[in-house]
Amino acid sequence: MRIAIVGCGQLARMLALAGWEMGHHFSFLADPDEGTRCVEGLGPVVYSDQHHSSDALFEALGRPEVVTVEKEHVSVALLESLSTHCRVAPSADAIRVCQHRGREKTLLQSLDIATAPFHVVTDAASLNEAVNTVGYPAFVKSCEQGYDGQNQWLLQDSAALTALAQQMPTLPALVVEGAIRFDRELSLIVARSVSGDTVMYPLAENKHREGILLTSEVPAANISQQTQQQATDIAQRLLEHWSYVGVLSIELFDEAGVLRVNELAPRVHNSGHWSQDAGVTSQFSNHLRAITDRRPGNTIPAEYAGMINLLGREADDALLQAGDTALHWYDKSIRGRRKVGHLNLQSPQREQLRQRLNALEAALYPDGAPL
Repeated sequence: MRIAIVGCGQLARMLALAGWEMGHHFSFLADPDEGTRCVEGLGPVVYSDQHHSSDALFEALGRPEVVTVEKEHVSVALLESLSTHCRVAPSADAIRVCQHRGREKTLLQSLDIATAPFHVVTDAASLNEAVNTVGYPAFVKSCEQGYDGQNQWLLQDSAALTALAQQMPTLPALVVEGAIRFDRELSLIVARSVSGDTVMYPLAENKHREGILLTSEVPAANISQQTQQQATDIAQRLLEHWSYVGVLSIELFDEAGVLRVNELAPRVHNSGHWSQDAGVTSQFSNHLRAITDRRPGNTIPAEYAGMINLLGREADDALLQAGDTALHWYDKSIRGRRKVGHLNLQSPQREQLRQRLNALEAALYPDGAPL
């Protein structure tokens, strides 16, 4: 099948690599200033500013049968125009909601899905009112284009609030969130086909550093039946609301077994990379199976699985000699905090997996070195 991917980063790369094995052919849609190194040699790249009608763009992309995305920050109007020619999955509406924190949290609230208390603010007055309502500490995030710790502020006191309020004339809409005293961060990755066949991966326990995902461990430890049911219910409500097609990723806060949604990603997700080497159908393959209306495959690993990101650095050759470690390199230039690859590993025992993850973290990021 001919599939066009909007975006040219590492997720597009890994989707295409998985799809080649399935006999699919790919093209890629790039923004005018977007780097394309990750997808070189995997299919033609088309620049969005070079074609001024949906007909011309559809032809330039090779008349795809399906269009999908590797990121949520894309033109919704462009997706809507392409949907007159072929299937777009996930839907343009799912992308529209998930690319804006305010719309996303409002939808979650309407579906009776718990989140942190929040307020959308657009000026200094509404910012002050929101922070006074939720109290300190308050987390402030841009509604759009905020990820991996970017465009986010932690307000601990009135001085920090005053400083941010002075910047409001130059800032876009923001979401102010009250603090959540969570025990850990989890994520759930689900896939739903055009026909409605649905699979869920085990909950992953995630560790972040400087606002960026560092490690994932699967399955998360000590998940009660009630907690698992909460996660399943959240996913089902979202899938049903959109008649969703593809992989949906749900980031969660765990407060003693009670789950709140942090944010959604209408795409494959960093915390699902472990699935590439764990004896299951990877999240990339299942996304492609779902959007081409094939039944998604197995999601339950036989062993414990983990992933550690390579953030602004390569892995030493000595770290790659272990038989339980698999390198996935994105072919990106290296700079601080940038995701340039990841390592996957497996173990028959949870404690052994944790020891290996801890050892890799210590070797890659010694003494708490900044990213």
